Amino acid sequence: MLINNLKIAWRNITKNKLYSSIKIGGFAFGIAICILIVLYIKHETSYNKFYPDVSRIYRIVSEIPDGDDVMRGLSLTAPAAKVIKEEVPSVEQSGRILPNPLFGAGGNQLTLGSGPENYYDDGFVYVDQSILEMFPSPMIYGQLEHALDNPNSIVLTKSKASKYFKDNPVGQQIYLNNDKSKAYTISAVIDDIPSNSTLYGYTFFMSLAGDPLYPGEQNSWMATNYTVYVKLKENSDPKQTQSIIQKVYIDGHLIPETQKAGGSIKPWFRQVKMYLQNASDIHLYSTGIRDDKVSILNRGDIKMIWAFASIAAFILLIACINFINLSTANAATRAKEIGIRKTIGSNRKSLIGQFMVEAICYSLISLIIGLLLAWILLPLFNNLANKSLEIPIFSWYFIPTLLVSLLFIGSLAGIYPALYLSGFKPISALKNKQDSNPKTSLLRNGLVTFQFATSIILIVSALIANQQVNFILNKDLGFSKDQVIVVRGITTLSQDLASLKNELKSLPYVSDVSVGDYLPVPIDGVKRNGNSFALDDNKDVQLGRGAQFWLVDDTYLSTFELRLSEGRNFNPKLASDSSATIVNKTLVEQLGLTHPIGAKINNGQSWTIIGVVDDFIFESLKEESGPVSLALGNSPSLLSIKVKTGHIDQSLAQITKVWDKFSPNQKINYSFLDEGFESLYQDVERTKNIFTSFAFIAIFIASLGLFGLATYITQQRTKEIGIRKVLGASSISLIKLLSSNFIKLVFIAIVIAVPISWWSMNTWLQDFNYRIEINWLYFLLAGFSAILIAIITISFQTLKVIRTNPVDSLRDE
Repeated sequence: MLINNLKIAWRNITKNKLYSSIKIGGFAFGIAICILIVLYIKHETSYNKFYPDVSRIYRIVSEIPDGDDVMRGLSLTAPAAKVIKEEVPSVEQSGRILPNPLFGAGGNQLTLGSGPENYYDDGFVYVDQSILEMFPSPMIYGQLEHALDNPNSIVLTKSKASKYFKDNPVGQQIYLNNDKSKAYTISAVIDDIPSNSTLYGYTFFMSLAGDPLYPGEQNSWMATNYTVYVKLKENSDPKQTQSIIQKVYIDGHLIPETQKAGGSIKPWFRQVKMYLQNASDIHLYSTGIRDDKVSILNRGDIKMIWAFASIAAFILLIACINFINLSTANAATRAKEIGIRKTIGSNRKSLIGQFMVEAICYSLISLIIGLLLAWILLPLFNNLANKSLEIPIFSWYFIPTLLVSLLFIGSLAGIYPALYLSGFKPISALKNKQDSNPKTSLLRNGLVTFQFATSIILIVSALIANQQVNFILNKDLGFSKDQVIVVRGITTLSQDLASLKNELKSLPYVSDVSVGDYLPVPIDGVKRNGNSFALDDNKDVQLGRGAQFWLVDDTYLSTFELRLSEGRNFNPKLASDSSATIVNKTLVEQLGLTHPIGAKINNGQSWTIIGVVDDFIFESLKEESGPVSLALGNSPSLLSIKVKTGHIDQSLAQITKVWDKFSPNQKINYSFLDEGFESLYQDVERTKNIFTSFAFIAIFIASLGLFGLATYITQQRTKEIGIRKVLGASSISLIKLLSSNFIKLVFIAIVIAVPISWWSMNTWLQDFNYRIEINWLYFLLAGFSAILIAIITISFQTLKVIRTNPVDSLRDE
């Protein structure tokens, strides 16, 4: 029986080539997209899950009241990890990560032993030995145990070791930022960190053992710079543990130690909440948590996982709908076959089996083509999603999963047509009267409406995401990011910086040059430093306003074109400017200053305000940039060069020539500030591109189905069209007649899609502090696009029938 069913299925597939191609094409695209999205979701949900005992590893997150809002962050004090391990019974192990560039993490200049060459590289991070033990990697050289126990020890990843050393580098020494007084000894080499690890992006692990980063730092409860991880003992209760950690950290140490140091207890101290976040949840559940740049760029979002899963399901449903619609619409071609088979004794069960076999055959062919399409599209998808996914064709679970999916998809798509077609009565089937059931037409119309509603939602999403990206990239930030070249690794030129700066400024295509690490765009190497500011007559600085405190030079304002609204710029020739500050309007407002010029503010040191700049955005547009204070000072690891418009190539050649003169043993390392700004929003750009691609695919699959239905309808009404043409009907009126019902369905789809797409995209936009307003034009454009696509799809087939000679249409065969 099965062999016979397979023969009949193949005969029907090859006999109706158009319908078969549409069914298989839609299925194949749907399956390909599903494969790609499943690979993406599998990768996104696999973060840290390969580490042993990951279910017991947590990081500590603090929630600090911030007006009507809550600020979530990771920064704890240096002694926190040790205290928590000693005083919380359920904690088995604790460890710290320090990714702050202020203390040498991030990017650094690298010198190998006594060699003259300098190299710039990033991925430096300070960690405790226990972090390597909680997140172990396979060892290439050396031993994992005690790898970072000794002061000034460093662990490299395999790729970095291969980059700088030919053989086993363990025992070799390196220097950072031309500091020959402090040698780092390579203690071990680990395998490269997997892309689905919390530690991905870090490649140089520096020990926190030994000397403090500054005097008294390791015992200070007044500065918060460390991310703390804990590993709980087996069968420990995380909720109970986090309550104990909060009590130990806040009440047991932070408040008493702050009072002991003479600091004031801020009102929010006792309102701080601390909770444990499992390591397997970090990647997808960290939206709104302040973290370092490496971690934020690698961060995912559970909402995107649900969005992608929904898109995959909808696209597959659209393909299934095509199959159902075309199978039921094309019933007339199978009616006589069914009538004859029932007349000679076939029962409904055998007919259902036949049609289910056909559906599974369609699914099998579609699956093979879909797998091929997924393999072809994978490089493009990897580029869109910024991943390095591979199809696990040889994994034990892959083929069985595909086979189960094949049966499920085939059954899902084939069950209704099988029940519908097998239910024909023999006499009605032989008279071709089976297609008059209004319920079938209603279902078919509902499925078409669903297809186009889904497509319209994706079109609206793509349009709004595109507008948000354009809004971000073109928003007035309060400073100029264009035509600025940022050179890294200039610490080796500390004695020659003034001469280098002057020579660069003399170049014909250079407008201005600034030396400093506090750039308005938080790209690699840029520093941030938070302080608390109060009016100078207020002795209680601890109760002041939190603000950024940046050390800049006298050309900082002109290089980045910050707008000075009051006062003046720094003047290095004035001795008094060593204690002068330029603040932004937000800090002025928060301190309640009506006449800021000449006012004195204090962050532990007294500063005189000499200027006020307009507010500028210096954080991600997903966050609100707050107050900032600029002081004349030294922070020499980044060089910003403003060049004239239209002369980038000439400027780079001249800048490189000057650089080689001052630093012949070090290759220039530069990037463009505007490109760095765009890189901060790669996730938004990816979202836009993925939504756009999926919208096109959904429309394409829906159009395939609509084309098939239009073909069937026009074929069914060929004689009617011939009669109408003989009676004088125009081609336009005939197109209107044949397409009006489909256009009505698209209008219904628009009505359904508008509120759903508005809600979903409005929710997505809430992640941005600076965002566009959703305009009704987006919905109008999406609806118009869907109608236009439907008309073009339908007209393509209807015009073919309309142009047929009426005589041929009316001739009896």
